[in-house]
Amino acid sequence: MALGPEALRLLALIDRHGSLAAAAQELGLTPAAVTQQVARAERDCRASLVRRGPRGAALTEAGMLLAGHGRVIDEETARAATDLDGLLGRLSLRLRIGAFQAAALHVLPPALIALRHRYPATDLSIMDITSDRGVPAVAAGEMDVAVVAAWDRPPVPPDHVRLHPLLIDPMVVVLPDDHELARDTSAPAIDLGRLRDEAWVTIRAGHAARAQFDRAAAAAGFVPRVRFETESYDVAQAFVATGVGVALVSRLALTHLPGTVHRGLAGSELSRSLYAVTAAEHGVTPMVATFLRLLHEVADDITGSWPAA
Repeated sequence: MALGPEALRLLALIDRHGSLAAAAQELGLTPAAVTQQVARAERDCRASLVRRGPRGAALTEAGMLLAGHGRVIDEETARAATDLDGLLGRLSLRLRIGAFQAAALHVLPPALIALRHRYPATDLSIMDITSDRGVPAVAAGEMDVAVVAAWDRPPVPPDHVRLHPLLIDPMVVVLPDDHELARDTSAPAIDLGRLRDEAWVTIRAGHAARAQFDRAAAAAGFVPRVRFETESYDVAQAFVATGVGVALVSRLALTHLPGTVHRGLAGSELSRSLYAVTAAEHGVTPMVATFLRLLHEVADDITGSWPAA
């Protein structure tokens, strides 16, 4: 016997309504189509399933047995629809976010405040990540939005992941406040070549930020004398505050520590770019599109507050 779930469900409807016509109406079929389905099921089962009479239709003993299974199918179908509605309802409010440190400190908070004000029931989870983790996490479905930074070239995402440019974060020079160039307020920007003889606090070798700095120094005609290496702009600025050297730091990452001042770089395009990473299709997480708009608004506010280059 090869009886499909549609036939079992049809028998359950005939038993419920006591009529082929009523069962046909619920299924959106014609009575003739339902009659043909019953006949096909009886051939497949090699047994009579429905007795037709002047008062409607009734199931035989074999039909009643199969209708019981049809009712289970109906109940499970309804339960599946209810469960799916519940899941989609939860996912529609879910937002899993990852961001590197400077973005978590300066970009996320205003966007999150606005999001919670508009949608207080949003189910948020936020993770501190390194920028190289953002694209793989979104691609694997572990995060809905990641905010990442890139130097020189943007990351190359797979086809189902999209990059959304947020802002360009220029590099600035951080100096001890007793440095002669710090005391010279006549020039708001410094040519990198003027720093050729300085001791440097730099990002660790092997990082894209360090590679960008080394290329810029070579173009300016010097090899930097590196005194300290670190993976953190915060740590770099803390060392500068002690007076041991100077550093290049992104404007977004400035901490304005006592004992430091910063100056722009004259004639330089040294910078990093910030991107929001999302799936190409937002699917069941519509909060992604909302949060993406808020990130763009925050990025515009941030860059609008910076002095013109």
